[in-house]
Order: sequence, then structure tokens, then C-alpha cells
Amino acid sequence: MFDFYRVAAAVPEVKPGDVNYNVKKIIEKLEEAYEYGPAVIAFPELSVTGYTCQDLFFQETLLKAAKVGIGEILASTYGRDEVVIVGAPITFSGRLYNGAFVMLKGKLLGISIKTFIPNHNEFYEKRWFSSAASLDITQISFSELGIPSNAEYDYEIPVGNNILYDIENVFKLGVEICEDLWAPISPSTVLSLGGAELIVNISASNETIAKREYRKQLVKQQSASNLSEYLYVSAGATESTQDLIFSGHSMFAENGALINENHDFIARDYILIADMDLGKIRHERIVSTSFNDAKDLLRDRISEITTVKVTDTEVKGSDGEYLIVPKKPFIPSSKIKRVKRCREIFDMQVGGLVKRLEITGSKPVVGVSGGMDSTLTLLVCAKALKALDRDPKDLVAITMPAFGTSDRTFNNSLELIKALGTEPLIIDIKDACTQHLKDIGHDINVKDVTYENTQARERTQVLMDYANKIGGLVVGTGDLSELALGWCTYNGDQMSMYGVNGSIPKTLVRWMIDSVIENDVFPEASSVLKDILDTPISPELLPPDKDGNITQKTEDSVGPYELHDFFIFYSLRYGYGPSKIYYLAKKAFKDDYSDEEIKKWLTMYFKRLFSQQFKRSCMPDGVKVGSVSMSPRGDLRMPSDASNALWMEEIESL
Repeated sequence: MFDFYRVAAAVPEVKPGDVNYNVKKIIEKLEEAYEYGPAVIAFPELSVTGYTCQDLFFQETLLKAAKVGIGEILASTYGRDEVVIVGAPITFSGRLYNGAFVMLKGKLLGISIKTFIPNHNEFYEKRWFSSAASLDITQISFSELGIPSNAEYDYEIPVGNNILYDIENVFKLGVEICEDLWAPISPSTVLSLGGAELIVNISASNETIAKREYRKQLVKQQSASNLSEYLYVSAGATESTQDLIFSGHSMFAENGALINENHDFIARDYILIADMDLGKIRHERIVSTSFNDAKDLLRDRISEITTVKVTDTEVKGSDGEYLIVPKKPFIPSSKIKRVKRCREIFDMQVGGLVKRLEITGSKPVVGVSGGMDSTLTLLVCAKALKALDRDPKDLVAITMPAFGTSDRTFNNSLELIKALGTEPLIIDIKDACTQHLKDIGHDINVKDVTYENTQARERTQVLMDYANKIGGLVVGTGDLSELALGWCTYNGDQMSMYGVNGSIPKTLVRWMIDSVIENDVFPEASSVLKDILDTPISPELLPPDKDGNITQKTEDSVGPYELHDFFIFYSLRYGYGPSKIYYLAKKAFKDDYSDEEIKKWLTMYFKRLFSQQFKRSCMPDGVKVGSVSMSPRGDLRMPSDASNALWMEEIESL
């Protein structure tokens, strides 16, 4: 199912030292977790005995019971295709180790051993446990372990901190334990470079003030730097509270993003479910040269990895039920984050333009239509002049009414320009366009693409020539969505001397303007900005109706921008094909569009993405502000004559 796999963090009740009780609870939790259809189920560190047993770990009775308990859990997995990971103490060569027992279908695949043994502040684990670095073996036979079993054959089991579990044709898994995550170089770093796509950390992390947030940042950062999925499961509040409290803080991160976590600050008995999208991880690793360079630097460590190949299983894929698929992936969901993000982007736009104006000494020249894109550009220009401590009248704002201009947009243009402290320059281009159509022998009553583009190109000509006249710099208004669809006139609004909106999608432009209002950047312009946000998106190239209302609405022709921005994000950010994007879009927009509508606009998107590349191949300079850009000098180096046949075939098969 498109590289979707489900993981489960299972936190059972424990009684420190009561192995029989703990094993019973673990098996109960396994049965409960199976109902969710996970590929991996992980339990906390030392969950078989309880993490807080202290000197009881030296008791032969406890250690023998732990082996019996592992045998019971192992037997319960017989015939199951889920990877199960449980924590328990284990002895090798007269030393005690903290182990993660990885099992599948009644077989012990390996024992991953904790490397970093904390012995500071409230931790004194070196009193009991040795580090994986002290191991003098790399494998042991099942019979030597002394785990009771009904297995009819003996087999070798790898032991150490460098075991890679390769579930063939599914995914590769690495395991580390608690403090390993907090170390400068963790086992998961080497395992990830060696191919592990999912890291599971079984932990027993006590709670103190502010530790939860710090722990969360560690998990997110580890998944980001390792370009991996990261499942973290921690012991709950039923551990001993003699000196510490354990909160059961479990979470799942994907390439730096927190996908799910338990939200009870002190938790004791639960299952946390998440769906991972391995397509993101695999794409990131292909494109990240730094990740692959790191492999070369650590090749000696990587060569020491022991790979356990698992071929005789059918680990389940997921239907993505627990995937988080936002409708607007470019826009933060909370208002606080959204306003902050938009302000940061605005500052980047301004910073880029300030540098260009400093170098050229020019006056910014903007064509103002009364629509959102030109409004955002105008705001950026006004703020850039403020940053340079220049006269706001240096902003040259030209509005050019033509055949399709409505009174509403025209008046909003004038009001906005004045609110920003400069005077509008009105150049009516109707006569010029009429003359041009006459010159090329085009009937003005035929309102086709020639009729429309004549107006767009005339506006660009006016802007360019006027800029030459005053020593100005034409600042472009086109956004990322228009560039992706090629919904711009070649050598018309496609062209400028510098573009400030080129990596901002249409759905974000609206919130960029909203954040200017929220942040009170130009308080005198707030009223007109609100009306501009309420104006339908339109190129205004066809005449208004008899009441002066806009008749030409862009989304009627090209499709909903919220869909196209969704397509842009997943096709360009993660390289997903049409079938996976279609699946995700159906999930995200199930209450908004029919499957047929989504397929229709997806078809248009991929057709235009390929056919309109020639417009992007010569797009003007402009700073990249987000994770997706279409600059031919950076993010999208694509042949203008590339074939879309494979993508169209895939769409036809949907």
C-alpha cells in the first residue's frame, strides 16, 4: 500500500520483579495491538522484569524468570507476522546486559544490546549492566541462551548493538535502547547509514520538569539527521515511584516531524498507533548527498553491521488509516504557527528584494491588479523600502485597466497603493490592446487566448519600458502554483526583473496577506487588504458581467488551487507518482471532492507540469523560501520537452 506500514508502541502495566504478571500483561497487550494491524510492536526497556528492579537484577530467581518469560512471549508470537520487540536482562560470559529481544513468528531474530549505560544524577545503571562495547561474542545459539522453548531445531542468534533486521521486500529495522539516543554518536546513526529505515528505541525515561519537551526534540532531531522513521516507547507510571516517576512518553517521528505521541503527561497502560510512509524516507535518502557522503565517512563502522535477513514472512502493509494527510501541506495548522511562519517568509521576501535594490539602486516597479499576488508583491516592496529607509514614494505602483478590469479590483488597487504611502500611476491599456489586435488582424470580438494574452503582454511591456524610463526594477507577482501549472502568459506576467512570490503557493499567498494584517505591518492598509482577500481569484482578461462583477474565475478553468498545491507538494517534495498522490488526495479531501474530480484535476496538473516547463526554464531570479521551488537554477532542472507518457499511463490506470 504505497510503502505505508503501521507501528505500535505498547506500554503495559508492570510490577517490578513480578515477571509472571508482566509477561501476562505483555501478551495481553500483544493481542490488543494485533487488532490494529501493525507491522511492528515495541514494548519498553526491561518491560519483562520492570526497569526499576535495582539490585534485584543480581538475583538468580529474577534472571531465570526473565528467560522463562521471554520464552512465553516468543511462543505467543508463533504464526504471527508482526515484529515484536521486548526488553529484558540477559547474561553473557558472566556479565549482565540490557537487551531488546526482537522476535517474529516464534523465532528470536536477534538481541540488540544497550551501548550507553547512564551512571550520573539519578541513574546508576553501571551498578548492574555492562555496555554492548564489552561483549566478547557476536552471536549465540538459542539452546545456549537457556530460554525454554518447544522449538524443534537450534539456531544462531546475533547479539550486539549493530544488528540490522532486514524484513525482505518490506523495510529494514534497527533497535537501540534509551540512553543510546542521548549519546553524541548513537547506534541508530550507524544503523541508519547501513540501511535501517525504521529505528525503534525501547526506553525507560523518567519524567522531570521540561524533560518531555527535550526528549521530544531529541527524537525529532534523530529522525531528521538519520532520515529515518523513529518509534520511541517508554516505561509507564506503574514502574516503582520510590525515587522517580516514569511517564510512559511514547512517540513516533518521521524525518524530523512528530507524527504521533501519547498526550497524557503521566500514562500507565496504553497503545500508541502510527502509520509510517517509507516513501518519504526513501526519497530523502536518494536526494540527500550529505547522507550518502556520511556512509563513506563511517564505512568501517557500517561494515561491522550484522544483517539478519527475514524472508519467510508476510509483514502487513497499512491502508494509511492513521496517516496524517493535511489538505494544505504548505500551511501550518495552528494560527499561532501560521502567522509566525508567514511573517518569517515575508521577511525572507523582503530580505531578497532589499539586496537586489541595494545592488541596482533601482526603484521597485509593480503592476497592481487588485488581486492577491500583486498585493503581496506590493507589500514586500513597501516593506523593503522601509528597511532601506527610503521614501515610500520610490515605490512605483502601476495599475493598468483593460477589457476585464472590474470596478472592485481597480478601486482596491488605488486604495492599497495610497495606503502604502505612494501615488498610483494609472495607464489604461485598452486602446493599445485594441490597436495591437487590429495590427495583427485579430477580431476583437473573438475572445480567445490571443485576446487574453495581448493584455498580459501589453502590461508587461508597459512595466518594462516604464522601468527603463525611471531606472526601475520590475518586481514580479507570479506565484509557485501558477508556475507549476504554467498558468501565466509567456513573456507576459511570466516575466519580470526579479520575482518575490516564485516559491509561494497560491494557498499560502492568502495567509501571507492575512499575517501582514495580523502583525499590523501596514495598519492603514488593513481594511482594503481584507476586501482583497475576499475577491475571487481571476486574471480579469474577459469583460465583467452587466453588473460589473468578475466573470472569469481561474479555478473554474484550471481547477481548485488547494488540490493543485497538494499535488505540487507531494510530486515535487517527495517525488510521489500519480497513484500515490491520488490515494492521499482522496483521503485528505474525501468530504470536498469526488474521486472523479480529483482524478480530473490531477490529470490536468501532470499534463501542464510537463508541457509548461519552458516557461520555468527562463523564469527570473527570486529567493527560495520553502521546501519546494521550481527555479531552473536549483530545485527543478527538467527538460522542457520531457515526455509525460508514463505519468499519464499511471493516471489512466487509476
